[in-house]
Amino acid sequence: MRRPVRIAVTGAAGAISYSLLFKIAAGEMMGKDQPVILQLIELPHAMNALRGVAMELMDCAYPLLHTITLHDNVEDGFKNAHYALLVGAKPRGPGMERSDLLEENAEIFARQGKALNDFANRDVKVLVTGNPANTNALIASRNAPDLSPSQFTCLTRLDHNRAKGILANHCGATTRDIGGIMIWGNHSATQYPDLHQATILGTSAMSQIDTAWYRDEFIPKVQKRGAEIIDARGQSSAASAAQAIVDQMRDWVLGTEPGEIISMGILSDGSYGITKGVYYSFPVRCNYGRYQIVHGIEINEFSRQRMTATEQELLDEKAVVEHLLPKETEESHQNLHICLRSGVTLYADNTGPDSDSRFMTTNRVM
Repeated sequence: MRRPVRIAVTGAAGAISYSLLFKIAAGEMMGKDQPVILQLIELPHAMNALRGVAMELMDCAYPLLHTITLHDNVEDGFKNAHYALLVGAKPRGPGMERSDLLEENAEIFARQGKALNDFANRDVKVLVTGNPANTNALIASRNAPDLSPSQFTCLTRLDHNRAKGILANHCGATTRDIGGIMIWGNHSATQYPDLHQATILGTSAMSQIDTAWYRDEFIPKVQKRGAEIIDARGQSSAASAAQAIVDQMRDWVLGTEPGEIISMGILSDGSYGITKGVYYSFPVRCNYGRYQIVHGIEINEFSRQRMTATEQELLDEKAVVEHLLPKETEESHQNLHICLRSGVTLYADNTGPDSDSRFMTTNRVM
């Protein structure tokens, strides 16, 4: 049996985690041969509910579940964590402006970023789910000066999966037969689900669907799917969000299938003309525990307008919390360096032995 890895989860007694934790313990995220230690974090008043979740995990008798620890603060919960799933966030209350929500969550995610910086494993991989996820990821990463911004991502795989499922239902194909879907931008109603590179059974998706349906029905349906689910069941997405977390982290850690494109919210490096320093959903491929933006995609005028609109929303969100972002980390977010703080390189960035001693290298993703 392999050495266990430590996975910290915030909001661990919440609805998303109630689906997520059992998937992790069953090996769906890290692989069927990887034991896990779950470091579960909740607010003090929710600790009794968290104990109930821990009891159920124990009662499942998962062979891969090595240890469960329970914490009422992130400083203890993030200690030596290899992976951190930031699920918990303050929800938007009645009459609350989006700017108020951003500021209140800024305090939460600033503390979490500092705790990750001070207590987590140096090569920790962080996935932010709590909304507004993109800007929360920015706040956390800006408060972690000793970690690389590339170690932080936010969840847009849920939007990717929604787009794939809705398209599959519309055209009568299985999701296995659909590829090339891309989500650009913010995890919000401005996101842009792009089908111009998508395929259905190996043939262009746009040649098989009506353009009016795509623009007038499909895009708004994906953008507003979360609200539609709340209207239908009175609660926000939980099981689908948990599945998306598992999918995104699994692909990040274990790699995407050959040729597969997925969507991840990552720090913009200026690719496709998107402003540096914001967390934006890009099409990526993953290998060797790293992600890489898929380049060379043709962007038409319709797509550019949509991409710019969601970019502007992210810039507006950033402006609201700008006074809470430490200046010391601004440079690292404008000039992304992708070497982990332990010295392990995510890309071929000239770390490691001198090039003249290299006999073989296979670090290419695309």
